[in-house]
Amino acid sequence: MPIKAIGFDLFNTLIMAGPGAVGEALTRLTENLRAGGLDLDPARFQTLYREAAVRFIQESHREGKETHNRFWISAALTEMGHTLPPEDGRIASAVEAYFSAFYAFCRLIPGTEEMLAGLKGKYRLGLLSNFTHPPAARGLLDFFGLTPFFEVILISGDLGYRKPHLSVFEQLISELGVERDQILFIGDDLDPDIRGAKEAGLNPVWMTYVRDNRVPTFPGYTATREEEPDPDVPRISHWQDLQELLR
Repeated sequence: MPIKAIGFDLFNTLIMAGPGAVGEALTRLTENLRAGGLDLDPARFQTLYREAAVRFIQESHREGKETHNRFWISAALTEMGHTLPPEDGRIASAVEAYFSAFYAFCRLIPGTEEMLAGLKGKYRLGLLSNFTHPPAARGLLDFFGLTPFFEVILISGDLGYRKPHLSVFEQLISELGVERDQILFIGDDLDPDIRGAKEAGLNPVWMTYVRDNRVPTFPGYTATREEEPDPDVPRISHWQDLQELLR
């Protein structure tokens, strides 16, 4: 059947984070908590935060349910003797401080805006992103001027589940309003994006710009670089490759 809609992943497919993003984000996170009255050793807190993030993300991968940075912060603080629930306002402020760093450090995959402009009107366009904090994902889309290109924007932090969970792909299919086999889904990460889309009945396309150019992956969402998808999955490294594929 002809392709009528195209779904996209966000990080490392449309947007990539440059070197230094995570370090600056952690610095802003820590400084915000200290400004909120918490006596923290920065190095110790950041180590505990990273360890908590790994635990929660691994559990999220196993269960399919999305996690959130506020739980990681709460867990790290608790280990340091500061018992703050994830809903505490100081933690909410720290989350915003953390993600504020990415505006300066992120950039578009080359040609992304031109590619989306060329597709809009010819296909229904949707975005399905694994992102813990939806306001930050939507903020980045607005910052880079990408929001108007999409008829559907779905963030795992809103949905409660993350790719490759079938429910998030079913939501994308429903909102795009076309048959599942009429949808391409483009992403960089083999398990969430490629296998998830294929198991949901979509047509996956593997975007390897970040892999091929050895760009550091967004923290917590790293793809396994050694693996390869099924041989029948198309691979694109530049957006010109997508144009050839669609022809």
